[in-house]
Amino acid sequence: MKFEKKRAENKQEIPTTAMPDIIFMLLLFFMVATTMREQEIRVTFDLPQAVSIEKLQNKRIVSYIWVGNDQRIQIDDAIVKTKNIYGIMRNKLANIPALIVSLRADVNSNMGIITDIQQELRKANCRKLNYSARLRVD
Repeated sequence: MKFEKKRAENKQEIPTTAMPDIIFMLLLFFMVATTMREQEIRVTFDLPQAVSIEKLQNKRIVSYIWVGNDQRIQIDDAIVKTKNIYGIMRNKLANIPALIVSLRADVNSNMGIITDIQQELRKANCRKLNYSARLRVD
């Protein structure tokens, strides 16, 4: 007499009833946690080095001005002339009263352009100015 093993006939399947909920939660998490780059940087620059730096806490109220190594100035996605900085920054300050301007200038930028930018920001009443740098590693 030969004995046969009886096998269970139920299949081992992965339950998929909660999968849409999990996918929705992951999608929602990544939508909330991800920030998109707002501007395309069109100027090339090399930030100067600093001994100590302080990171800005609230980047939503920061407006960046880039000064490239070819002395071009970029605000948002546009290359601008120095005389146009006043109007652009005045409008931004009207929309965001706590606006902080972060100047990201190339290490070899002409100091005359930096001074001209500072004068236009003063005229526009943008008094909160931050100079961007990278930390010097010794």
